[in-house]
Parts: sequence; structure tokens; C-alpha cells
Amino acid sequence: MDYELTELLATGERAAFHGRPAAGIGPLQRAVEVALTNGHQAEATAAAWLLGVCLGAGGRYGAAIVVLEPLAVAAPAEADRRLFCSLAGATLASVHRQLGRHADAAGWDQQARQLAGDAAEAVFDAELGLAADAIGLANIDVARAHLEPAAELASSRPDWWRQRVRLDWVFAELALLCQQPQEATTRATAAVALAETSGAPRHVAKGLLFSGVAHLQSGDADLAAVTLRRAASLAESLGAAPLVWPARAMLGALVSGSNPVEGEKALASARAVVRQLTAELPEPYAADFLARADIVELLA
Repeated sequence: MDYELTELLATGERAAFHGRPAAGIGPLQRAVEVALTNGHQAEATAAAWLLGVCLGAGGRYGAAIVVLEPLAVAAPAEADRRLFCSLAGATLASVHRQLGRHADAAGWDQQARQLAGDAAEAVFDAELGLAADAIGLANIDVARAHLEPAAELASSRPDWWRQRVRLDWVFAELALLCQQPQEATTRATAAVALAETSGAPRHVAKGLLFSGVAHLQSGDADLAAVTLRRAASLAESLGAAPLVWPARAMLGALVSGSNPVEGEKALASARAVVRQLTAELPEPYAADFLARADIVELLA
């Protein structure tokens, strides 16, 4: 593998997991071209998956779907390509979840699990995704059934910072569904701490978002507001639009009584981001996104 391709992949991966996702789009598009030109199929697949990650993390959902779906439906014979196709399927499922399409997401996560084989990283992503899908469908038992193997895989891999952070997110989400805000706070705090030590600011922002929701559910409105402000500001600095709008929307609703100016400003920001995200989406994805209960409430 040549030097240019190595550098492009490294730049894209840093942007995807340790910086501004938008900064990885150009290098990863170039990486796909270089890899295909030189017959490096596995590297082309890896670059395309990372490109989908960057596009989705920046809220360019339509473009992410275009990149990820061909990978998710592929079934290459080579183990390394199947790994990245499986990861792409799980990433595609995440995009569908963010659009409110949890049943569709489960289908893509099941596809990712079939492609994963015995590749631990891919198995983890698919199982964790299936747990998140079940939470979105309010199916607690199914969520726990998929969380168990994911947690078992992560327990033996202390080097898996990304997986362990995401595992804590989903445990926090499940705790919130079960009205257990203290457990959610514990999990979200652990996710934030590990993301911080791993140099992953976007993951920090999402952990703060879960933490803010947990504080709100436990009745600590002041701490919730502080945490949601941190989440929103960090997400905005990274261009992580999918995290900006829920943080600003919840903050706006929370402080509208005590600080109407801040509340309206936060809500206006959330609405602007939602419109930005929707403008890039083709049908039926735009309609499904706008039909999410929290989006309906925000735009009412």
C-alpha cells in the first residue's frame, strides 16, 4: 500500500473519531479513488466505510446512505472486506435510527451480523446496534439480549475505547427507558471520561447529551442545563449536527421559563439544524425524520 493511501486513510480515521467529521470527507473520497486505481479492494472498502461515518456524523444522512448501502448489501469472499462491509451495515443502521426508522435499522443490523462472521469488532457493532434498535422500539428484553454478548466481547478488550464508549451510551439509553436516571448518569459519565482520555470529542459530546437527559430525568434541572450547554457547544464546534439539535432543543425547552431569551435562541438553533438536515434528505427519509415525535414537537 502506497504512502499517499496510508496518509489519506489515517487522516480520514482521525477526522471520523478524533476531530471534525467534515475534515475527513475529501481525504476519504480520494482514498477510495486511489485504492481502487491500485487494486486495493480492502482499503477501498475501509475508506468508503469511514467516509460513511464522517458523512453521517456531520448530518449528511442522504450522502451517507448512498455510500454505505452498497457496502451493506455486498457479500465479498475476502474476510477483511466482509469486516468493513459489516461495519458499514451497522453504521447505516445508525443513520436509520437517527431518522426514526428503528425497524429498518434492525434489518440493516441483522444484515451486518450475518456479514460479521466471527470478526469480533463487527459482531460487537451489530449486536450493539440491535440493542439500540430494540430500545428505539421500546423492547427492553430484546435490548438486554443483544447487550449481553456486546458487553461480553468488550470486557476482554480494554483497547476498544470506541466500543466501550458506545456500550455505555446504549446502557445509559436503556436505563433512561427504564426510568433509572442514576444508572444512566453513571453510564454516561463513564462514557464521557473514556472519550475524553481517548481524545474523541464527538463521543464526549454525545456522552454529555445522555448525561444531560439523565440529570433532567432525575429532577436536577440546573445540572441538566449546564451539561446540555456543554454538549451543544462542543457538538457545534465539531460540526456534529445530529448532536446539536437535540441538545439545543432540550436546553431551549428546559430554560424557556427562567431565561426566555436563551430558551428561544436555543430552540431557533435546533430548528435551523433540523431544517438543514432535512434539506439534504431524499424521500421517504425526510418525511420519516420529520415524523419523529421530538421533531414534530420542536417544529410545532
